[in-house]
Amino acid sequence: MQDTQTQTTAVCRVAIAGNPNAGKTSLFNELTGRNQSVGNYPGVTVERTEGHLHIEGQSMQLIDLPGTYSLTAYSAEELVARNFIIDEQPEVVVDVVDASNLERNLYLTVQLMEMESPLVIALNMMDVAQRHGVIIDAAKMSDLLNMPVVETVAREGKGKVSLAQACVQMAAGRCQSACAVTYGHHLDEHIDTLAARLAEDDGVCRMYRPRWVAIKLIEKDPELAQAIAKIADDADGIAMATRAAIQAIETHGGDQAESIVAEGRYGFVAGIIRRCVHTPSTERRSLTDRVDTVVCHRAFGLVLLGAIVYSLFAAVFKISDDWAWLFGDSPTGWVGRIFDGLAGLVGGLEATSPMLHSLLADGVIGGVGGVMGFVPLIFTMFFFVAILEDTGYIARVAFVLDRALRAFGLQGRSILAMIVSGGLGGGGCAVPGVMATRTLRDPRDRLITMMVAPLMNCGAKIPVYLMLIAAFFAQYQAMAMFCLWLLSWAIALICSWVLRRFVIKGEQTPFVMELPSYHMPTLRGVMRHAWGRTWTYIRKAGTIILAVSLVMWALMFFPRMDESAPAKHAGVSSVPHGGISQPADHAQCRTQLQQSYAGKMGTALLPLTEWAGFDWRDNVALVAGFAAKEVIIGTLGVAYSMGQVDPEGSEGLSEQLAGDETWSPLKALAMLIFVMVYAPCMSTLAVIRRESGSWKWACFSTTYTTVLALVLAIGVYQVGQAFGLGT
Repeated sequence: MQDTQTQTTAVCRVAIAGNPNAGKTSLFNELTGRNQSVGNYPGVTVERTEGHLHIEGQSMQLIDLPGTYSLTAYSAEELVARNFIIDEQPEVVVDVVDASNLERNLYLTVQLMEMESPLVIALNMMDVAQRHGVIIDAAKMSDLLNMPVVETVAREGKGKVSLAQACVQMAAGRCQSACAVTYGHHLDEHIDTLAARLAEDDGVCRMYRPRWVAIKLIEKDPELAQAIAKIADDADGIAMATRAAIQAIETHGGDQAESIVAEGRYGFVAGIIRRCVHTPSTERRSLTDRVDTVVCHRAFGLVLLGAIVYSLFAAVFKISDDWAWLFGDSPTGWVGRIFDGLAGLVGGLEATSPMLHSLLADGVIGGVGGVMGFVPLIFTMFFFVAILEDTGYIARVAFVLDRALRAFGLQGRSILAMIVSGGLGGGGCAVPGVMATRTLRDPRDRLITMMVAPLMNCGAKIPVYLMLIAAFFAQYQAMAMFCLWLLSWAIALICSWVLRRFVIKGEQTPFVMELPSYHMPTLRGVMRHAWGRTWTYIRKAGTIILAVSLVMWALMFFPRMDESAPAKHAGVSSVPHGGISQPADHAQCRTQLQQSYAGKMGTALLPLTEWAGFDWRDNVALVAGFAAKEVIIGTLGVAYSMGQVDPEGSEGLSEQLAGDETWSPLKALAMLIFVMVYAPCMSTLAVIRRESGSWKWACFSTTYTTVLALVLAIGVYQVGQAFGLGT
């Protein structure tokens, strides 16, 4: 009784596997409630992600494996999924299958069956299959494959309870093992012979199932062949038996052994489909096909992409900042009011504890408040991007841009990493973008994509853009953001062209990508994705940005001027918006700030940056931006507010910069370009080092982007000055 209870309450590990675009991550989110990025293209889920579910007294740990079409060792993602199933041996493997495209999806199912995994099939997107007139007999498929087959519609949450119950039954041993996969008499004979030879080797049997190893060796799987050579007691004998089997198969079949195995799998799949699936007798042209004739058009597709991105920016500004639709004010207006109130609460400390007041007002409220003021804009942008992702449009963007990318030396699949990094206009992040390069098979393609993906307009750069645009280009907000989007792509493509021809040379590999069917997004799904990403942004503001803001405050506050200096006796007063304590005398305050540690650091960089129009305060903010680009706003807020002339003025950072005599639209443009291009943040550099396997490429990425950013900023500023645009 005790053993039974222990078995029932033990945590069951469930691996979620499946093809990209099959709804695997959506199903994972529905089962666990975990907020996670969901996209209709390969490369979103690039690492193992975990969640938990409790049902019928059973605790389950769900692991969302990378989406993959096959378990053949080509890409890093395929290896991650395959190695997890082999090495960690989860109690259940859920294979998420696109019901509207069974032939392709069941190929992975066959490979999982070869591994003798405890399988449960989630027959997902049943609504799409039904709209296409496809009728699937799930019960018959379950009988033929000898495993549970559960119909689901992941984006609506349908079937998730039945799927969880099937996992519980499989984990408890109440389901039989899947049927054996057959490939035809001749191929089966050689597989069985080699499997018998492997079963005699204790080294192999301790790690793997002999029949699966036999299939992979006949397929000439390089990763497994190397592993067997290391662990087998008789590696030479196994290698000889493998060569004999391959030669016999290729002689009989008249083709490469790996192709013959693949044909055998598709033959098995065809037999299942023939007995379980009924398709319409006349082929109907689906809505997806009709829409794609316009969306994927070689010329009009590019025009449509530009129109969609421009409309996205226009809607973001209107909804978040322009329209007073939320109780008489805009969402950004309400956030400003909140931080005005917080600044007022600490105002009483300025007389009794000037340093504590400065710490709270300047370091905490000024640093974090400047970043949090853009949360409504960020959320609105994430909301619209999530709609584009869930409809399936993002995959079309990859298709439309593929030709242009290849002309500039990028592999077609690189578009996926670029979009994840923020290539759709904003809201992305270079960290998952760099990790998404795992979908690229050629190491040279991976490196080039890693080097240019951080040039996209990630969510960290957007607040800086918004702040400067509000200050100097307020009448052209949407157009300014649209031009920055175009510019980021132009710079990235030129850099990739240069890298391909002079730094990371090599031929480009072909690009094949599936275009999923269009889907109607659900409000719940879109809100979940938008809020999940926004919450990550808020969390960063409360941790990394707060920590860096406090460090920068200390560097700008210390050392204090000598007690005999006039600034020592100057009073301080509070500016609520942005929470910056103000010395009464502008010159004294500026002197104090310039003599601080941060001021000296910024001054030391002036010989380089003054050619781009930047002064020492701008340098301080840009150095802080190496940690996270959002920190630039908080640091600028502290640096410029400490020197504000009117201590009673309640101004946001945009208004402060617009009224500062050292700033102009030309300088703002140079700053925008510099922020767009210069060094990736520390988190991105760490991921580049991990994915490339060397700090060399992380250092190269920092160096070349910073030098390029400085050259571009100086060029823009000096040319503008020559034409009299600097005033």
